[in-house]
Amino acid sequence: MPSVDPAVFASDAVAETTAALNADIIAKMSALPDLWSFPPELIRETRRQGKGIFPLQGKSSRAEVLEIDGKQGRVPIRIIAPEAPTGVYMHIHGGGWMFNQSDFQDESLEKIVAATGMACISVEYRLAPEHPFPAGPDDCEAAALWLASEGSKRFRTKRFFIGGESAGAHLSALTLQRLRDRHGLTPFAGANLIAGCYDLGMTPSARSFDRGKLILTPRDIALFVRACVPDGVDLRSPDVSPLYGDLNGMPPALFSVGTYDALLDDSVFMAGRWEAAGNATTLRLWPGGCHVFQGFDFPMAQEAFAEEIAFFNAH
Repeated sequence: MPSVDPAVFASDAVAETTAALNADIIAKMSALPDLWSFPPELIRETRRQGKGIFPLQGKSSRAEVLEIDGKQGRVPIRIIAPEAPTGVYMHIHGGGWMFNQSDFQDESLEKIVAATGMACISVEYRLAPEHPFPAGPDDCEAAALWLASEGSKRFRTKRFFIGGESAGAHLSALTLQRLRDRHGLTPFAGANLIAGCYDLGMTPSARSFDRGKLILTPRDIALFVRACVPDGVDLRSPDVSPLYGDLNGMPPALFSVGTYDALLDDSVFMAGRWEAAGNATTLRLWPGGCHVFQGFDFPMAQEAFAEEIAFFNAH
């Protein structure tokens, strides 16, 4: 499996700025009412107003929305593109399969456009619990099929990447497997997988995380999964948990996760299986990083972003 330096897990490896951010997050989240005491739409509206833990990002003035055909109707895709793209990054947002939307990360995607010359597209997939599995994966599959068939004409490039954070990384992995298995397609040059949940049955770190309300807790993971996956579905089926799927023929991948993330094992395990299947694999563990720490503006997040850009530019 990818080499892991034990030093990244030492307490003295955590930078002061990272420790300060974690303490601030825990204090703020501990003061908030229980997330699960409110209906999903109210949480979504709160996040749209910028009242969530992650900083609200401004909307891109050049973004456009295109609707494509999906299995159960139209799927909106948000496009941010330079005049002559060098590639296309298909981004799938996180939010526990229940929250967030395709325009919540415009600033981050604009930075990728500026640093790589690529276009970025973000998928507005249907959310649980109103639309449980497999609605979200179906929409992401439809978006990837559209990119594979229409992307070269629209963007004048066949250099495609896929990725996302948390639930978005999970959906990215499922999408790669679906395209290969259902359509015989492997159109992506790389996968940027940040703090994904690859075993919905919960890995050891997801079950035993004990650092308090640091973005994501074991209870949160279990309730997200319960809201998204219908009763009776095997949580360790490859159709649900990509960790258990066939990983042969996957593109080069960058797995990024903080050592203070409940989903730490998911990335460590998935990276090991990815590499064992013969795929180019980079596993980057970030000391003290909370779940999707990349969403905050502090030194380690800037360093992680630079590594993502280097990954894109190298493939």
